Amino acid sequence: MSTDIQQVIREQITSHPVVLYMKGSPQFPQCGFSGNAVGILKELGVKELFTVDVLQEPEIRQGVKDYANWPTIPQLYINGEFVGGSDIMMEMYQSGELKQLLGG
Repeated sequence: MSTDIQQVIREQITSHPVVLYMKGSPQFPQCGFSGNAVGILKELGVKELFTVDVLQEPEIRQGVKDYANWPTIPQLYINGEFVGGSDIMMEMYQSGELKQLLGG
């Protein structure tokens, strides 16, 4: 894996408070899991959501999997920390933990 891609990913997750690597865009998610992730974040009132469409950027698609050592997309980062994928987001949303993490 290219260290350049790892650097790009590191920059993205450290320069934005909430980053979602997803398939598609928030307006047009290209998979149900990405759609669920966006829906949860909208429900929690996230205004500054930085998204990366991994379908448009194949190097980042693989790079983010390596970066987090997590095999699936979407992937959520809050304040530079890896949170998890769609299932973990749903569990954390239901428990109220995700709202706390977002400062809500």
